[in-house]
Amino acid sequence: MRGSLAGPRVLLRRLREIMAEPISAQDRLDKIVAQIASNMVAEVCSVYVLRADDVLELYATEGLKREAVHHAGLKVGQGLVGLIAADARPLNLPNAQSHPAFAYLPETGEEIYNAFLGVPILRAGRTLGVLTVQNRAHRTYFDEEVEALQTTAMVLAEMIAVGELEGLARPGTSLDVKRPISIKGSAMSEGIALGHVVLHEPRVVVTALIAEDAEKERLRLEEAIAHLRLSVDDMLSRDDIALAGEHREILEAYRMFAYDRGWARRMDEAIQNGLSAEAAVEKVQSDTRARLLRQTDPYLRERLHDFDDLANRLLRELMGKGQGFDREGMPKDSIIVARNMGAAELLDYDRDRLRGLVLEEGGPTSHVTIVARALGIATIGRATNAVSLVENGDAIILDGDTGEAHIRPPADVEVSYGEKVRFRAKRQAQYRLLRNKPAVTRDGTRIALNMNAGLLVDLPHLSEAGAEGIGLFRTELQFMVASTMPRMTAQTQLYASVLEASGDRPVTFRTLDIGGDKVLPYMRNTPEENPALGWRAIRLGLDRPGLLRMQLRALLRAGAGRELRVMLPMVTEVSEIDRARALFDLEIEHARRHGHSLPSRILLGSMVEVPALLFQLDALMERVDFVSVGSNDLLQYLTASDRGNTQVASRFDPISRHFLRALKTIIEAADATGKPATLCGEIAGRPLAALALVGIGFRSLSMSAASIGPVKAMLLALDLGRLKAMLEPILAGSGPDDVAGALRAFAEAEGVPI
Repeated sequence: MRGSLAGPRVLLRRLREIMAEPISAQDRLDKIVAQIASNMVAEVCSVYVLRADDVLELYATEGLKREAVHHAGLKVGQGLVGLIAADARPLNLPNAQSHPAFAYLPETGEEIYNAFLGVPILRAGRTLGVLTVQNRAHRTYFDEEVEALQTTAMVLAEMIAVGELEGLARPGTSLDVKRPISIKGSAMSEGIALGHVVLHEPRVVVTALIAEDAEKERLRLEEAIAHLRLSVDDMLSRDDIALAGEHREILEAYRMFAYDRGWARRMDEAIQNGLSAEAAVEKVQSDTRARLLRQTDPYLRERLHDFDDLANRLLRELMGKGQGFDREGMPKDSIIVARNMGAAELLDYDRDRLRGLVLEEGGPTSHVTIVARALGIATIGRATNAVSLVENGDAIILDGDTGEAHIRPPADVEVSYGEKVRFRAKRQAQYRLLRNKPAVTRDGTRIALNMNAGLLVDLPHLSEAGAEGIGLFRTELQFMVASTMPRMTAQTQLYASVLEASGDRPVTFRTLDIGGDKVLPYMRNTPEENPALGWRAIRLGLDRPGLLRMQLRALLRAGAGRELRVMLPMVTEVSEIDRARALFDLEIEHARRHGHSLPSRILLGSMVEVPALLFQLDALMERVDFVSVGSNDLLQYLTASDRGNTQVASRFDPISRHFLRALKTIIEAADATGKPATLCGEIAGRPLAALALVGIGFRSLSMSAASIGPVKAMLLALDLGRLKAMLEPILAGSGPDDVAGALRAFAEAEGVPI
């Protein structure tokens, strides 16, 4: 080893001994800096810890004036120490005082020192402090010495992260690691949740930082990397991964990172310096994360998630831990924090312990959001970097009304939200008083308010919310949460339970809407470059008639003796309705032949969510008993904007002139032929959007149970005649372009709550 370094392995061994000693936190810090200075033959070694007010406070030193400890400090960005914290990278200078960022602190007595080496104290890429060494002589520290100081900084990072240094903070100050943070995202499902963080893909906590046998650790790392690479190759070889397209390109980039020799070499070097294989992975990942966070190239910053995921998978390989969460270890007030997740993954959690959901990605009409809303779970999406800012168990307040999350909230924020929760409870009590009151406008127009559902857990909300029926029962959720294809008996039992729970209220069952982004793990999927426009819903059902007929048979048996309403999703041409009706007729005949009781009345309807149907409305109305508008898909297809893409999901307003005109065309065609029409998309549950929908003619809406109270309160205060008079010129093109703004102004002037 070149230079003055006695050897990082010797240093780490001594640090491990110090960490095991039964001494105070300050004594431990003092011993650590003395040991580093001795090992590196440095005249000065100092530890600066980042406080919540962005000040790097001197917490321990060997060589500077001891009376400066807990009194000297530099702001982030101030001086050499502040520069290291701001840039999250080492600084190696032969003559520190000549550097333009040098700041002289007379209370420390450091003016006589020239050579300077400082490294950030990092954990998960987050800067927690700065570790420095100094010498009188003019010299540049060797790379081995920089590496050794970075390695020992990990020990200090662990001390800070676990809270060992909190007791050393001066009165009125706190460490940055416990700093309250507020994140602004997008409101996806309303509600207020107070609880504790549960990471959907929890970071592995490395506790064994130091290892004696470097060769053994190298072999462990090599074996774990080999398993990781095999798993990545397996992902790329799966049949449901398209041979081309964006998803393939992302996975190819992921594989490139996994096979990167530089990544493996840096981890190997960390092991040679005395770290365990796990600590080597964490150190290299922390350095990589800090470097990528400084990048201005959006592509490189996006790759940060890939590196995080790769390192986490490698740590799990090393520690023999499976992916996922500990169901038994969930707190009773869990708030899930995730980059993104599927609807089935959300349903894996214990509903009794689940209070909220924070997503870095996800849009208001993504399926996990729809399920969260159906379950009454407060949700925010597009919460940038949420996963990296929290730890399991952190206190968190989630505001699903404003799209904000408050991590480690201070007392005044907790008090404020306590008041808000009490206010919401009072408002919900007022909505419950409206439960049995019909939704009739001030000028006497009755509006039917129905509920969207898909699980048995939804059914108690029917009576609680005062819904008139289930306007949309998503039958695919039973298939999405099952590990194998549900048998006909299981389907029949579910549908019968739904009908029994609804009593005399109508229920509209939508046939399987799978395919696209709703992939069933037990069903072989044909690779598709654009699944949202591909083989899904009724297209899949007609091509796999056995699957559709089994579901229709289960529905017929469950509906024996009462009205059965069945709706077909994603119809593009009316001929598809003819083919589906023919299959339905075969099942009706089969039931008769085998002596099964039939429903007293069978109604077949169609979703209107593909723009092509807008030009077949006359033929459509001749073939169906009712229609239901799926505004989520209709909007994304009309505007060519993927509803799951966070960059475009909110780009187009559903309360726009062109979209309302399209919806008005549908309701006018239904009214002209006397066919009932409902809108069951997510916009129906927002009072402002519901105001527009009833204004253009809809008299039946279906929404989440939590939305019924606010929409009903809006309708009871509405003069529909005045609303229609206001909307007509706007839809004709002579009014303002901002339709939503005009509706807000109308509601305010009329005293209509939205």
